[in-house]
Amino acid sequence: MVKVPLSDAVWSAWRRYCEVLGLTMGEGIAGLIGVELTALVDDGVDDNSALSVIRAAERLAGREARVAVRERDLETAETRQRERDKRLRRWEGELEAREALLDQASRMVQRRDIHSKIGRNDRCSCGSGLKYKQCHGLLARGANPIPR
Repeated sequence: MVKVPLSDAVWSAWRRYCEVLGLTMGEGIAGLIGVELTALVDDGVDDNSALSVIRAAERLAGREARVAVRERDLETAETRQRERDKRLRRWEGELEAREALLDQASRMVQRRDIHSKIGRNDRCSCGSGLKYKQCHGLLARGANPIPR
């Protein structure tokens, strides 16, 4: 006679057993009943249990193959992600270098307001480094600058 497990621990163990075999709990109980009935009728000779073991082994092999494919896909995705991260770090470094150059250039160039008046002793806005009166100030007065 089939004994139905009653405690939560036994039900939990039975559920895990059925999951491993890829069966629902109802299918597992039906199989267990079939095995018990066959054992009673055939004096312990059970061909169905051998078939169940073969099916379980086939399911297990199929699941292992699917896991292997998923692991390979995961490794491929991780490799692609590492390459993307390397490119991103390289691009960030290039961007930081460009920003540093732009900051340095902006500090070197003196920006003047268009409407502000340039004094005679201020540096010329052309970037020559000369005073305005020695550079473009001579042109504004109509004089020729001294060649250097």
